[in-house]
Amino acid sequence: MSAKIALKPKIQLGVVPTHFKFVGGIVPDENGKFPRDADGALLILSEMKKLGDASPVAMDIVQIPFFASADADEVTEMIDGLKALGLEVHFIIMVGGANPMNPADEDAVVAQLVSSLKAAIKHGIRHVSSTSIEEWMSADTARTGDAFTAAVEQNVKVHMRVYQEAGVEGSCIENWHIEFLRPGEFKTFTNVDRGWSFVKAANLALGKKFFKLLVDAAHCGDSGLSIAENEKLIAEIAAAGEFGIFHASAKTTRGCLSTDDGWIGALLTAAAKSGELKHVFVEVFDHEDPALELVRKLDPGHGVDTRDGRSYMQVTADGLGDVAHRLNNLKVRGFLNA
Repeated sequence: MSAKIALKPKIQLGVVPTHFKFVGGIVPDENGKFPRDADGALLILSEMKKLGDASPVAMDIVQIPFFASADADEVTEMIDGLKALGLEVHFIIMVGGANPMNPADEDAVVAQLVSSLKAAIKHGIRHVSSTSIEEWMSADTARTGDAFTAAVEQNVKVHMRVYQEAGVEGSCIENWHIEFLRPGEFKTFTNVDRGWSFVKAANLALGKKFFKLLVDAAHCGDSGLSIAENEKLIAEIAAAGEFGIFHASAKTTRGCLSTDDGWIGALLTAAAKSGELKHVFVEVFDHEDPALELVRKLDPGHGVDTRDGRSYMQVTADGLGDVAHRLNNLKVRGFLNA
């Protein structure tokens, strides 16, 4: 695309490349191999090149869903290829088949996280993220009161073990961003406040502000807390030095950003005003992705086609342009001077 938007604030902007599906796109097969295109190139590399060509704004960063089962050589090929496109790579670590809140699953969770963080260190990754405080779509029940306190404590124990066993201290990893999910996908850590409870406790145990809260506008919008409640909490989290990555993603549909009902604009502005906004990722899901069938069953709104005749690549490119304009105008209005 010839006409490019010049990003005015010193914010890094990119995508979580979920727009071309988890299954058949970014999830490794049973041998740890990633999907490839007709020419034999890793699909993620060819798709990210296409997105870079289509986007009206240059991307700085990409956040890769990382699976511990991935083949090490293919991971190297992927990361080197993304860096060659001028992108700084972030990991968002996927943990499956084990519940971080359950002491009986501690070793299984730790093993997945340690191998993933060692891979991040090997490749010089500065920022890792994860949803490693709860098992996705489990049959667990919501934990409150003493049970919630115990869940936070067990999670802190798990993450302190991982920090030590992976050799994070003194490594390239600057921050570990923790993401909460919407009710249904998670049962306990389902809003900004509950997610922050873990981040505060983990940083207290570690003695420094290493853990940050990843704030996803979609999960905030579906969490049950109002926009005003989220804005207030974002300001408090940022003031505490614990605000991390921001995901610009539309609530419920996870499709075109025009379906977000105001959440992205409001929370992005709150983050900008806090002075702590550094990384923004646009995240769009394919409404037919087989990996997300359980979410469609949870809420049929997730299965709505919001493309309006476009490809998902173009929807994502349009999202990047939308967010770039928002960031530029936040800068012009004096909210991103810090």
